[in-house]
Amino acid sequence: MNEPVKKVDLVVIGGGPAGMAAAIQARKEGIEDVLILERGNALGGILDQCIHDGFGLEIFGEALTGPEYMHRYIEDIERLGIRYETGCMVLDLNGKREIVAATPKGLLVIKAGSVILSMGCRERTRGAIRIPGTRPAGVYTAGTAQHLINLKGLMPGKSIVILGSGDIGMIMARRLTLEGAKVKAVVEILPYPSGLPRNIVQCLRDYDIPLLLSHTVTDIRGKERIEAVVISRVDKYLNPIPGTGQVIECDTLLLSVGLIPENELSKAAEVEIDPATGGAKVDENLETSIMGVFACGNVLHVHDVVDFATIEAEHAGRSAARFLKGEGPKKPGMPVMAGEGISYVVPQSLVSKEDVILSFRVLKPGRDVDIAVLAGTAGEKEVIVKKRFIRTNPAEMIRLKVSKEKLKEAEGARYLEVRVVE
Repeated sequence: MNEPVKKVDLVVIGGGPAGMAAAIQARKEGIEDVLILERGNALGGILDQCIHDGFGLEIFGEALTGPEYMHRYIEDIERLGIRYETGCMVLDLNGKREIVAATPKGLLVIKAGSVILSMGCRERTRGAIRIPGTRPAGVYTAGTAQHLINLKGLMPGKSIVILGSGDIGMIMARRLTLEGAKVKAVVEILPYPSGLPRNIVQCLRDYDIPLLLSHTVTDIRGKERIEAVVISRVDKYLNPIPGTGQVIECDTLLLSVGLIPENELSKAAEVEIDPATGGAKVDENLETSIMGVFACGNVLHVHDVVDFATIEAEHAGRSAARFLKGEGPKKPGMPVMAGEGISYVVPQSLVSKEDVILSFRVLKPGRDVDIAVLAGTAGEKEVIVKKRFIRTNPAEMIRLKVSKEKLKEAEGARYLEVRVVE
């Protein structure tokens, strides 16, 4: 490869809400040489097609649409003179923070002082969940349908079944209903909804759209175009129960069955991945297993609220700035683990004794739930933080602060554990 190598202090891979927030914060911390690489034709990521409101409540104290939220950050990018390349596909990243990217102007080779990973996530497809049946037209992910209707002005269908009660799926149930389509059912394999409670009320109940829990699609019928789906009840192991199938005629099936952090670049660079989140393992500074490489937003773990992804990204920007100034703490750190009733915890390790925010999700819904942070030694566990939650839901990420004073109390501990306390 004969292309000249360009040196950049901080490269942010991904120009969605997390990437923009990280770049802006790093600039505010005094890092002048910042470059955002965005594969889309404009900054903003997925927010341009999210025309519903609800964004910005935590950060701005008002309900904004996705485009409104996005443009506030784009305006800051332009005002601060932060450089960005759009239509830029990063092809490779290695452990030496060397980046190869394809741009409309040609191949770009960069040696970065620090890298922030903010590539976002992608939707699971039919192939990922292996729905049997024929392969007709009319099967879309919910995000694709959102793109078609909100940006292209195209209706994906008139008679709709939605598999999965994720937030995008429920929001699209409302959107399609408002455009005149008939949403016959939202079908959820779990015994509880997968999305936020407010979307269950505002998008399904307010429009009398049926929500069928403990059901899944077991067959897709149709030759050229989808004609019907078969839905069946599932048992406690999520296996379809024979003899419970019912046919629902429809011309469209939307899939809202989960999101996957977009970590192919991270894996290529041999960043250590947490199988529970699908994202990188990080310390409280959001630094990955590769020194000087940080991760934030949905590429780290899937967020339910964009404001929290933004807050996390600002922290990544501060941490990258500290690293570039030579102020970052040294590894290794104390492990942080998910215990009983918890699906994952971020960060996965602590390298300092400063205040830290632990982000995690519970495994099942609950009311009046006590969640504790325990400091563990070889044979004992001591509760250092305990908090009661009126309601917990796997769809809602929980953020719990552990103060530096509490961490000092855990001096000598070998690990921390977050768990539901019975």
